[in-house]
Amino acid sequence: MADPNWQNRTLFHGDNLAFLRAMNSESVDLIATDPPFNKGRDFHATPDSLAAGARFQDRWSWERDVHQEWVDEIADDHPNVMTAISGARTSYGDDMGAFLCFMAVRLLAMHRVLKPTGSIYLHCDPTASHYLKAVMDAIFGCENFRSEIIWKRTGSHGGASRWGPIHDTILFAAKSRKQTWNRTFQPYSEDYLRSHYSHKDRRGRYQPVSLTGTGTRTGESGQPWRGVDPTAVGRHWAVPSAALQAAFPDRDVDGLTTQQRLDLLDEAGLIHWPPKGRVPRQKRYAHENPGVPLQDIVTDINPAGGGERKGYPTQKPLALYERMILASSNEGDVVCDPFAGCATTLVAAEKLGRQWVGMDIWEGAHRIVVERLRDTVGLLGEVTFTGEPPARTDDGETAAPFLRVKQRVREPEGPRWTRAAMYEHLLEQHGAVCQGCDRTFDDPRYLELDHNTPRSDGGLNHISNRILLCGPCNRLKSNTFTLSGLRRENKKRGYMR
Repeated sequence: MADPNWQNRTLFHGDNLAFLRAMNSESVDLIATDPPFNKGRDFHATPDSLAAGARFQDRWSWERDVHQEWVDEIADDHPNVMTAISGARTSYGDDMGAFLCFMAVRLLAMHRVLKPTGSIYLHCDPTASHYLKAVMDAIFGCENFRSEIIWKRTGSHGGASRWGPIHDTILFAAKSRKQTWNRTFQPYSEDYLRSHYSHKDRRGRYQPVSLTGTGTRTGESGQPWRGVDPTAVGRHWAVPSAALQAAFPDRDVDGLTTQQRLDLLDEAGLIHWPPKGRVPRQKRYAHENPGVPLQDIVTDINPAGGGERKGYPTQKPLALYERMILASSNEGDVVCDPFAGCATTLVAAEKLGRQWVGMDIWEGAHRIVVERLRDTVGLLGEVTFTGEPPARTDDGETAAPFLRVKQRVREPEGPRWTRAAMYEHLLEQHGAVCQGCDRTFDDPRYLELDHNTPRSDGGLNHISNRILLCGPCNRLKSNTFTLSGLRRENKKRGYMR
């Protein structure tokens, strides 16, 4: 893992792809970000707000927004990602394919900069969440997908011919099984407290829980206490030692009999005697429990409002991002938000004692970040704002360690060819012939562009290292063989002379 090659509290201004590619590999502990959703809408901040002037167009076009370099990178080095994009493009349309292409090259960069213990929270909505998950599975591995979190963002919403859309989706994935995870709790709701902690005394709300365990015992735990015989109902006394020791911290309770321990609990007012019936129960207080372990449906956090609301068109609440940061990072860790917007992630990270780095293309991002940090955590004038990408101080590779080439080979001089140009050139040179099985095809669309020498073995991303293969040969070569091995295998199987 490399050290960060930027200062803590840095906000980069510009296209986040350039900054992500300039960051050292494995230098970030957590990414929590809220990118565009492919909503097909234009978003504008309110004119009289702190975020006045903030706007972005959430519309996508394959012809206008997709760079050929992105397509080449994904198709050459990450074919599974391109398969996910192509499927979405076929089923939804070119605009979804363009959006996913935009996101894929950035997610690939995010995957590289995350530490093995790192993870990512990607905020989206049902417009593209299922397509984004397929892309994330191809990049992070489906085995590293952790949760699809549903956040109820509004109370009600009418729909003419559908159920009211009131939620956003947050996709949570880890870099590996070594991910950082802190057991975190969310507070009990009032409805839960009323239904589960319906009793009250001077200490607060409590629920009566059993003082017995299943099965009978022949020792003192099976003997009656104050006229109540647990053996008669097939049970035995099970006195909670922790509650007893907490009530009497200066007393040695280990040598007491079961009946003496029960007497002490009753003396401390920790036993509930029901108005009807004779079976006593222990009082368990709501304030003694940390809350509900994190659930993947979040209904207890409302949209940003009141003094927190800054007028940014897609602002999310601090509490939601604080919950993610607490669960998946530790104090001092580096939190990154490549789509910083109005700085919700950055402010949450600062509040919780994390380092942070953010990126945004909006020219007013610096002002809103500084003002929110001042108003929320009292931080004054310590934000580095720059449009210059940092200089890499690691090995400078663009791929994750397990994808790096074994040997660096310099590309031949001259401009890099596009995949389309390579494809046309090879068709002119060899015709519609598969270089793996020598079959000639009537339709050249049966042929796919591949590397002669795999990129992972030092092969070039250049026409001198490119061949055309039919689909079956391409899959066979990708899974098992070099080209020479593929041709030997095809001869052995009788597919070619």
